[in-house]
Amino acid sequence: MRVTAERFAKGMTFDEYVTYTGSPENLAREAWGGYYPDAGSIPTARKDNSAVFRERYARARLTDAQAAAITWLAAQPGGPATILVISEDCSSDCRRDVPMLARLAEAGGLELRIFNRDGQKILGARRPDPAAYPDGNHDLMLEFMNKKNGGEWASLLVAVFYTKDFQELHRYIEYPAIYHKDGIRGHMQAIQPGETETQAKERDRREFLAMQGSPFFDIWASAGIDEILSALYEKLTVKRSSR
Repeated sequence: MRVTAERFAKGMTFDEYVTYTGSPENLAREAWGGYYPDAGSIPTARKDNSAVFRERYARARLTDAQAAAITWLAAQPGGPATILVISEDCSSDCRRDVPMLARLAEAGGLELRIFNRDGQKILGARRPDPAAYPDGNHDLMLEFMNKKNGGEWASLLVAVFYTKDFQELHRYIEYPAIYHKDGIRGHMQAIQPGETETQAKERDRREFLAMQGSPFFDIWASAGIDEILSALYEKLTVKRSSR
């Protein structure tokens, strides 16, 4: 499915999205509460994350080099003009990166639109099914699946960069390469000597929340922008000249 200008326009702006995250409509939807052994999602109650998005946006800053880079890229023939984001506010990766993407869009004069992945129910299987979840955006999600380790996941966050006529330039999925999330989370989740399973879960939650509030989430958010900018530069220079 090729994204069109009409479909893109149905997404939310960043301000609309942040307001939506705290709305009764959003809070009535299921949130992600973990995985079943078959990788299906465990539903849980959704909490209001709007203050987190506002706080992270308020202190999100591009470096001078990042701001100059997106300005330069946007001015190139066939440069980036729009960013399509698929997000769920219950995802820590979305809370980390969406505010920085909003800052990137502002600096480059790019149009940003945000779509929920899910409808009322959280995705209950590894692969999205538009027929089973018609109130979500699973048709979009199917276009941007995360393929790794021989598997395929409907990972969040997704950020896709397009030209003004909606030719795809780059897609950024979940987290930057320097954030070794699987290893870090696996270490946090592992039961330590002398711990019960309940104690391990409580410690894991504390450590994960502490990490989200640490400078490292800001470092990884900035690294994601660097990764995107580098990929866009390569697309517009090296790959274009080699055609």
